[in-house]
Amino acid sequence: MKSKTSPYSKLIKGAALGMACGIGLSLSAMAQAVDFSGERVEFIMPFKEGGGSDTWARFFSPLISEQLPGQPAIVVKNIPGGGSTKGANIFQQRAGTDGLTVLGTSGSTQFPYLLGDPRVNYEYKDWKAVLASPTGGVFYVSADLGIKSAADLRKLKGVEVKYASQGATSLDLIPLLAMDIMGLDVNAIFGMKGRGAGRLAFERGEVNVDYQTSSAYLTKVLPLVEEGKAVPIMSWGVLDEDGNLQRDPTFPDLPHFAEAYEMMHGKKPSGIEFKVWKTFFAAGFAAQKGLFLPKETPDEVVDAWTEAVKKAVASEGFKARSEEMLGSYPQAVGKQAQKAFAIALDITDGDKEWIRNWLTEKYGTQF
Repeated sequence: MKSKTSPYSKLIKGAALGMACGIGLSLSAMAQAVDFSGERVEFIMPFKEGGGSDTWARFFSPLISEQLPGQPAIVVKNIPGGGSTKGANIFQQRAGTDGLTVLGTSGSTQFPYLLGDPRVNYEYKDWKAVLASPTGGVFYVSADLGIKSAADLRKLKGVEVKYASQGATSLDLIPLLAMDIMGLDVNAIFGMKGRGAGRLAFERGEVNVDYQTSSAYLTKVLPLVEEGKAVPIMSWGVLDEDGNLQRDPTFPDLPHFAEAYEMMHGKKPSGIEFKVWKTFFAAGFAAQKGLFLPKETPDEVVDAWTEAVKKAVASEGFKARSEEMLGSYPQAVGKQAQKAFAIALDITDGDKEWIRNWLTEKYGTQF
């Protein structure tokens, strides 16, 4: 673990770095001293194949592999179950500190942690974030419902809509709460292994509304839109510095959630339910996906991963495909990623009490 930096050492930071060149390895040199040649990195993905998180992991894996010392093979290992808690628990219990096991998470991993879900046997404070990927999401409906845009949502009043869900405490909390705030009559069908499974249920006509994170929407749902089978209604939006919802830059032509609500009800959303929705939206999307190493991983290994991710994000391969795969969102690396997760995992006691009560009353969730 790194020792605390004194005020004096901060003042001589530049000199200290210079001395490091003479008396030891700098952080960059330490990172370069790490060699993963011939090794195999296991990238634990606690979701089923095909969803937004899996798409994200498989996009980043070869880019990071190219930049890690020794260019080890990175193999995505899907361990779905428990709304992503199964894979996260396994990482917490078994991951070594040699840099050969990493974990990818999403808001579906963060929400059970924030809510005190009894299935959670992991602690985010025990992990070192090296990458935080913000994302957005798009809510869309079946063309069979006969609506063309958010302005038509009022036509769904009194109409049962079916939504395939991983579980009420997963990232699906965002669409479930949003639809409840909207006043839609939602029949939530639980038991999906991931958002990819939910999308397939939509494609088979078993449900008529769905949501996907930006990466899965761009790669998997746009073809359905082009075929006339799916109708995009709204994005969740993004938060500005003052905490206000703005249109998602990846989907600028779609209204964000608050705009869609106003189109449906003729007034802006307000009240504790909307405040809580924004709290979880921040937790689920501002730092929606993360790449982690165990906290006790040696500094030189963490630095090697951080440098590799920085180079991957700056690479031509990332620039060429990132907007298509991830949307127009800046990536946070190293200390920026750690700060992003510190903010995303902060929840007030009042918000926590409200959402736990809502989940119990609406879906019978017990805490």
